[in-house]
Amino acid sequence: MIKITGMDLSTIFGLGSAVSWGTGDFCGGVATKRSSVLTVAIISQLVGLALLAFSAFIIGEAMAPWQDILWGALAGISGGIGLLALYHALSVSKMGVVAPAAAVFSAIVPVVFGIAMEGFPATIQLIGFFFAFTGVWLISREEYGAKMNSNDLKLSLIAGFGFGFFMIFIDRIQGASILWPLVGARIASLTMFFLAALYLRKAEIPAVRYIPLMALAGIFDTGGNLFYALAAQAGRLDIAAVLTSLYPAVTVLLAWMFLKERLARRQWIGVLSVMIAVVLIS
Repeated sequence: MIKITGMDLSTIFGLGSAVSWGTGDFCGGVATKRSSVLTVAIISQLVGLALLAFSAFIIGEAMAPWQDILWGALAGISGGIGLLALYHALSVSKMGVVAPAAAVFSAIVPVVFGIAMEGFPATIQLIGFFFAFTGVWLISREEYGAKMNSNDLKLSLIAGFGFGFFMIFIDRIQGASILWPLVGARIASLTMFFLAALYLRKAEIPAVRYIPLMALAGIFDTGGNLFYALAAQAGRLDIAAVLTSLYPAVTVLLAWMFLKERLARRQWIGVLSVMIAVVLIS
């Protein structure tokens, strides 16, 4: 496998996915304070769809075989279900209760699948997985968060399994084309969001000044999808999934930098744990 400054491509792409997804979540989270969740989701996904399709045309990427488009569509449906479950959970419970559980579950699913398909990774990487899970939990957890009830656990499981199977389905893409399967994923998830908006009647036309922020959320979310797809193709599924699951660290650090949100001591410990995990996994 190609090495770059001591890291393989899977590690570099996985970290790129975490940075991009974490930045996208930060932009999307700020946008949802000013518009409805479904509005932000639909606009950001539309931007991502346009970006992926335009990029595929510009670089002349060959159309992917129908099997890869199908895997992409399944990934979009799975990820869409996970996103809707997470957003619903965040609307009825505290973020510090459901977000860390969803993040950990979303990593555990592809890790178990990856180990079943490819065997155990090196022992030092397994230790890195432990530090990664611990770090994500500490970073995302509220300092005085409420205890998790059965409904919180159910929604976190649905969100985590949705995101986890998104990672598994993307890993099933076998052809050289990456962008077109992601286009299929975007079309599938957008269809779900439009149907949800029609059913719930909660989508609204946003103020023009907030659209750029929603567009940024879509751009970074798309970048996260692309980097993850490249990471999954370049190396082991479990390693790519665990590195990608570090995205909450990026979101929290951006909130600290730009929104001046205070980080508790256990969050800084979580950041340190994540940094140790990156070193051990790579």
